[in-house]
Amino acid sequence: MSRRRTDGPDGLVVVDKEAGWTSHDVVAKARGLLGTRKVGHSGTLDPDATGVLLLGVGRVTRLLRFLTALGKTYTCEIVLGTETSTLDASGEVTASHDMAGVSFADVERAAAGLTGDILQVPPMVSAVKVEGKRLHQLAREGVEVEREARPVTVHRFVVQPTPDRRVVRAEVECSSGTYVRTLAADLGHALGGGAHLRDLRRTAIGSFTLADAHPLAAVSPDVLLTPAAALRDYPSVVLDGAEALAVSHGKVLPRDERFSGEGPWAVLDGDGRLLAVYGAHRGGSAKPEVVVAPAGGGSAPTSSSPADGQ
Repeated sequence: MSRRRTDGPDGLVVVDKEAGWTSHDVVAKARGLLGTRKVGHSGTLDPDATGVLLLGVGRVTRLLRFLTALGKTYTCEIVLGTETSTLDASGEVTASHDMAGVSFADVERAAAGLTGDILQVPPMVSAVKVEGKRLHQLAREGVEVEREARPVTVHRFVVQPTPDRRVVRAEVECSSGTYVRTLAADLGHALGGGAHLRDLRRTAIGSFTLADAHPLAAVSPDVLLTPAAALRDYPSVVLDGAEALAVSHGKVLPRDERFSGEGPWAVLDGDGRLLAVYGAHRGGSAKPEVVVAPAGGGSAPTSSSPADGQ
């Protein structure tokens, strides 16, 4: 079978975003560095925030929703006593509180109370849509609307003291969709005052950490992870021969012992190339959610790209 031609590279880039860049800015720059328009990101970072940003390239843009669903880890500082319009240091001060009587033990107890399954109201400066319009667009127009609280999970909310009693350092491990600046503001309210966030740094998305990340200037086809590596946080199923060919044509498969857990599953051919992503289907079966490449075709990125798992 002849090798399928592609219009450009396919793969995943883990970027260590600098402060001052929007996630859209990073995508635009990466398009030039990679020589393709087919670049998207998973999990927006605010301009002031730094750290891990995942870029899908080529056919991996179709996998970004699976990467967005992964949990996130952050470090930050929380400034007690001052609330801002954006809940972080980029906004205008909207309220000040005397919190000199708050002890670090009080902070630890409040953080523990915000750990686990909680309800969180998205901030006005966010990409959440209300009646078809993003909240940050409404905020720029000076409009504030009611937002419905949404369930999120905070797996860890660990605080540490600093020499400045008004400032605590924090590490947060949370589900996708959690707003850390809202968590900081809620911590301030739980302590009887207010607070805002500063120096936010995302240290991980799923298993992709700062150790995997490259400065934006170093992005090139040579640093792409394969499509299969992009799905490394999901269970995989390896198929050969006729089954692999059937997958490339979107066939529904019986969910036998090879399909561990509840899915989704990365379906690979015998050479470790990603063919598709399957999800649970009725009647104990699995069906394709995304078909990436035909069996035996060019699901792997360019030959200079690192192997799976690097």
